[in-house]
Amino acid sequence: MGVERLTEIAAPGAGTARIGLGLAAVGRPAYINLGRDRDLPAERPVEVMRRRSHELLDAAYAAGVRYLDAARSYGRAEEFLADWLLERPDAARDMVVGSKWGYTYVAEWRTDAETHEVKDHGVETFERQRELTDALLGDRLDLYQIHSVTPESPALTDPGLHARLAELAAEGVTVGVSTSGPRQAEAIRAALAVEVDGRPLFRTVQSTYNLLEPSAGAALAEAHAAGRAVIVKEAVANGRLTEAAERLPEALRRVAEETGATPDAVALAAVLHRPWVTVVLSGAATTDQLRSNLTAADLRLDESRLAQLEELAEPPETYWHHRSGLPWA
Repeated sequence: MGVERLTEIAAPGAGTARIGLGLAAVGRPAYINLGRDRDLPAERPVEVMRRRSHELLDAAYAAGVRYLDAARSYGRAEEFLADWLLERPDAARDMVVGSKWGYTYVAEWRTDAETHEVKDHGVETFERQRELTDALLGDRLDLYQIHSVTPESPALTDPGLHARLAELAAEGVTVGVSTSGPRQAEAIRAALAVEVDGRPLFRTVQSTYNLLEPSAGAALAEAHAAGRAVIVKEAVANGRLTEAAERLPEALRRVAEETGATPDAVALAAVLHRPWVTVVLSGAATTDQLRSNLTAADLRLDESRLAQLEELAEPPETYWHHRSGLPWA
């Protein structure tokens, strides 16, 4: 099962294996991360983004990364990943591969599209997207997660969907959820309670957690205590906690200077210090960003510095309102 492999390879002390590579930033030409005009060429045809994805995958594997994260809505990320796995059978044997369903990419490779993705957690969307994922990743898929579950999502209450997901789990694919929005903790706890035939359905939880938005922390700790693998996404807050930020938080800048680390590494290291984290994702768009992110695995922060960083937390509603206003670029 994917969750057992993920937990094994990302055990405490596993170094860079505790950092995974997410492909949201390079699977499609537009995304909401800051600094994309600097990180990527102005023209982003499919082959340019395919090459960038493969460069990142090569660098990640060489550095010890062993979890790869895609989604149906990440443009052609699953396709790019599938191509790379075919080209690198040596690496494919070592990797744990996750993807997500529930959003459909509709931008048709345009950066100026009015709508980039459409959300639906119904059974029909699952069946359609599962078939597409299977055609690309086949038996290389280890984890399949519902994308951006919120407390009102039918994915938490639909017995027909739960039955179909349980069938997928019986086939050997770990089933999980990812969460978004200011009520992540509520969604996580609801997901933990979902059972099929008396057995927990969701074995992984992937949530936004960072220095600005730590509100899901207690619920994620509960998920870990209940035996779930915890995957953290958006640990650098879509670039707000990196040098790409228009205004880097002063406490983060100070800790980075004191430790001789980059701000992104400090932000990631602060997440890795949480004992309930299985894997934290890098969303790097360049190999330099990836290398900088990976230095977090060896960065130790004392309690005083962690306390300074904890003061950066925003109210969840403030954080998610800001995030919703980030432009696709």
